[in-house]
Amino acid sequence: MNGTKRNSIAVGAHVEIVEKHHQRTGELTDGYVERILTKSSTHPHGIKVRLETGEVGRVKRVYDE
Repeated sequence: MNGTKRNSIAVGAHVEIVEKHHQRTGELTDGYVERILTKSSTHPHGIKVRLETGEVGRVKRVYDE
């Protein structure tokens, strides 16, 4: 599942994000959502979240668990 819709992401969800400094390379970071930072219901580049490890980025993939 992609991360463009806020209602598909929940706190504690297992996701892959792209951090700002990795946008050119597309390198993904794996982790669990600590906080959802985007207020709107959708965003074309992905919903911005903070992971439990502190990284901030836009969700590119949500794992089904």
